[in-house]
This record gives sequence, structure tokens and C-alpha cells, in this order.
Amino acid sequence: MMPSVDLNADLGESFGPWPMGADAALLEIITSANVACGFHAGDPGVMAQTMALAVANDVGIGAHPGLPDLQGFGRRRMQIAPAEARNMVAYQLGAAQAMARAAGGRVRHLKLHGALANMASGDADLARACYEGALAVDPEIIVMVIAGTAQQTAAEALGARIAREIFADRAYAEDGLLVDRSLPGAVLHEPAEISARILRMLEAGAIITAEGTHLPAQIDTICLHGDTPEAVEIARRLRTDLMDAGVEIATFQGQ
Repeated sequence: MMPSVDLNADLGESFGPWPMGADAALLEIITSANVACGFHAGDPGVMAQTMALAVANDVGIGAHPGLPDLQGFGRRRMQIAPAEARNMVAYQLGAAQAMARAAGGRVRHLKLHGALANMASGDADLARACYEGALAVDPEIIVMVIAGTAQQTAAEALGARIAREIFADRAYAEDGLLVDRSLPGAVLHEPAEISARILRMLEAGAIITAEGTHLPAQIDTICLHGDTPEAVEIARRLRTDLMDAGVEIATFQGQ
């Protein structure tokens, strides 16, 4: 029997008059939206618009905090102390909660963005600081973690409700971390290939690395990056193929 899975995407990443991503189209396909909180991308107007669309489409809303690096889109690593990380995440979650409430919705989950997420994937102390910041604001929030990484270890140690995530359009290294974007083959673009790969992972109950190694993992949600040119085509193909294979698409509940 195939598992039930959630489809999530990183949205709200436009800034002022500069658009990014196909948020409206993706919100008709996905079940959870990770909305940028203004540090790596987004602004109050973009947050309001994105969250209103999420509410209209009955899509779960998540805060997507990142590093304070608009020019680098939050994908450049920075040196930050645990206290900085804790407060930075709490601040961004608070902003997301306010904008969601104003749009008639609520923030139900949190997912770290970009370099902050990658850093926390290999550093349990940093991950713990980030999640402590979130849980101090909302003890019931669901923490979306990259499956099998230090993120999951830290969230479990804190007793947080979690949803374990894999990536549809990113290749995995042998240690279970994502292949660096600067390397060939790190980002996948072919919708049929992506769908077939995800189905294999769901059937195996494992992350399958670029070398073919199976790393056992529970899979609760699948990420579709909203800023890739093929994002909508990939999302539509994946949802259709999963449903045709008997996979239920539903918003995660957290465990």
C-alpha cells in the first residue's frame, strides 16, 4: 500500500516589482506552502498576497525563515551564533503568523530556507537553536525537517511535531544531504524522470542517492522548488503520476 504524502513548495519569493516563481499556479497543485518571511526574499505585500491565495486554495501555510541576505537569496552561508539563529527564526515566524492571521489563515508549520537549512542539516546545535526559536513562539508548530539529517535529530530531541521532507528536483549525495547546487546534476529538470524517481523512493521507503544507494527514511512531504522554470510542469506531472499510482495527496498532520 502506497503512503499518503504532502506536496510542498517554497513560495512568496517575489520582492516589490520583481516577480519570482509561479505561485498562483502552484497553489492549485500543492498542499503546503512555505512562505518567505522577508529576510531572504519576500515583503509584507508579497506575504499577504501569497497567504490569501493559500487560504483560498485550502493550502497549509508555513513560515519559511532564511538568512538576512536578499541579494544572495539566502543561499550564501553566514556565520551566526545560536542565539542569533534562535531570535532570527522567532522574528520571522512572528511576521508570518501576523500576515497569515490577517489573510484569514494560520501558520501550521515551519521550514528553514536555503543556506540556513543546509547548515542546520549538518549541525544539530544550529538546528536546535532554530527550532527552539520557533517552539518558543508556537509549541504546537509542525517542524518540517529534511529527512535523515541533523534537522530531524534536533527536532526529535526537542519533542517537536515533525514532517519529514524529501526533494523532488534535487539529487542526493551518499551522506543523505543534497548535492551542492554548483555541481552537475544537482538540480533535476525532467518531469517524467522526477516522477519516476519519487515513486521509486516511496515504494522503497528510502531516499535514493545519485549513486543508487537506498537510505531508509519516512517520507511525509515532497518539496517542489517554486523558482525553477519547469516548476509548474513538474508539480502537475508529479501529482498526476502519484495519484495514478494510488498515492493519496494530503496535507501532513505532523508526528
